[in-house]
Amino acid sequence: MNNTKFQVEQIYTGCLAQGAYYITSNGEAAIIDPLRETQPYLDRLQRDGVSLKYIFETHFHADFVSGHLDLSKQTNAAIVYGPNANPTFDIISAKDGEEFAVGNIKLKVLHTPGHTMESTCYLLIDENGNEHSLFSGDTLFIGDVGRPDLAQKAATMTQEQLAAILYNSLRTKVMTLPDEVIVYPAHGAGSACGKNMSKETVSTIGNQKQFNYALRANMTEAEFVTEVTDGLLPPPMYFGANVAMNKKGYESFDTVFNNGMRALSVAEFEVAAEDTGALILDTRNNTDFWKGFVPQSINIGINGDFAPWVGALIGDVKQSILLITELGQEEETVTRLTRVGFDNLVGHLKGGFDAWKNACKETDIVNRISATEFANEVKIGENKVIDVRKESEYAAEHVDEAYSRPLADINNWIKDINSTEHFYLHCAGGYRSMMAASILTARGYRNFTEIEGGFKAIAETTIPKTDFVCQSKVMKACLVLK
Repeated sequence: MNNTKFQVEQIYTGCLAQGAYYITSNGEAAIIDPLRETQPYLDRLQRDGVSLKYIFETHFHADFVSGHLDLSKQTNAAIVYGPNANPTFDIISAKDGEEFAVGNIKLKVLHTPGHTMESTCYLLIDENGNEHSLFSGDTLFIGDVGRPDLAQKAATMTQEQLAAILYNSLRTKVMTLPDEVIVYPAHGAGSACGKNMSKETVSTIGNQKQFNYALRANMTEAEFVTEVTDGLLPPPMYFGANVAMNKKGYESFDTVFNNGMRALSVAEFEVAAEDTGALILDTRNNTDFWKGFVPQSINIGINGDFAPWVGALIGDVKQSILLITELGQEEETVTRLTRVGFDNLVGHLKGGFDAWKNACKETDIVNRISATEFANEVKIGENKVIDVRKESEYAAEHVDEAYSRPLADINNWIKDINSTEHFYLHCAGGYRSMMAASILTARGYRNFTEIEGGFKAIAETTIPKTDFVCQSKVMKACLVLK
C-alpha cells in the first residue's frame, strides 16, 4: 500500500505461503519476518535510498529460517523481538506497548502469546497518530489463527493451555483494534502453521471479526480451545530444527549457497555420493523424472511446494544432499533449500541428468501408465489402489475401495506395504505420487504402478468413484465430528 508519507510492501513467497514486510518512511526502513536470502531486501534499500533501522521478528519461526542475522550484519540494523524471546545473539527485547520510530511512523509492540510464548504483533501508527495496520505474524491469519501446538515443549504447556492464552491475546490485544485496521499476516493458504487459512493475504480487523471462525464475538474460551486444537495434523519434522536455527544462529546464506552451487562432474558426483552418504535430490518435473533418473534419487519437483515437502519428507536438516536440477534452476533450488534450513549441500551435478545418461551410467525408471490404461486394467475390489492425497481430498471423492495413505505420512505407512502385492499409486495430478514413487523405489519397493495425471485424470474415466463432497464441507464436518 502506497502513501505519500510511508510505504508498506508485502513480499509474498508462494512456495512457503509466507509474507515478509518492507516498510519505509522519511529515509528509514523496517523489515518484518525476512526470509533467509537478504539480497532482495538490500536491493530495495538501495533502490529507495533508505537505511534499515530495525528488523522485527514476530516469533521464532518453525517453517523457515529467517534472514535476520545476515541482514543485521550487512546493515547494522537492530533485531527486535517481543517479550520472552531469549536467543543466543544480541537483540532488542521489546516490552509490551513499547513504540519504535521509523521515519514519521511508529511500530507499537503488542505481545500476543499463544502460538508461541514470544509471539508478538506490531501495530503501525501513522504520522497522524492513527492505528493503520497490524503485522500479525502467526497470531492472526486471514480466516484462521496460529496453531497452539508447536511450542508445547519449549513452553512446557499443553496445546490447550497455549490455546487459552491465545484466546486472551486475541480478545484483549487484537479484537479491540478499530475495524478499519489492515491485517498483514505472516502466512496464507498452504502453510502448515494453521489449518484453515484463506488464499487472501490481506484483510481488516472488521472483516476478520465477521468471517474468521476463531474471532466470533460470542465465542467462549472453552469453545475456542476446542475448535482451534481440533483437527490439527502433526507438524512437519523439520519445524523444531528451524526454530533452533532461528534462536541459536546458523551458517551465513552466502556460505551455504556457494556450497550448493559447486558444479560436480559425473565422476566427482559419484565420489561425493559415496564419500558423504548424501541423499540425491532430483528436482525435475515428474513428467521427466519417471522416464529416467539416477538410482536411489528422490524426486521433489521445484515447480510446486518444494521447500515444505523437502522439510516434511527428508526431515533431518543436517542430511547431506546432492542435487540434480533442470539446467538453469540450480540457484533457485539451492535458495529454496536454505530457506528451510537444509544447509548441508554438497553440490549439484554439472549438466544435470543428461550428463549422467550421456556418460552411460546406470539409470532407473518408474512404471507409469495413463489414467485410461489404469481404467482398462484395474479391477476394483481385487487390485489395491493407494491414494496419497490429503485426507480431506480423499474424503471429498476417491476411487472406490482405494486406501488413503497421505504422502506426508509415508515414513510411517511405507513399512506396512506388502512388497509381493502389486498396487496402483496416485495423487491429484502426479506431483505427489511421483515423490512417493521415488521414495518407494529407493527403499526397494518396485511392485507398483503410478498413474499419470492423478485423480484429476482418473475422474475423467469410467472408474467407479465415491460421491463428490466439497472439500470445505468435509473439513467443517471433520471439525464437528472429531
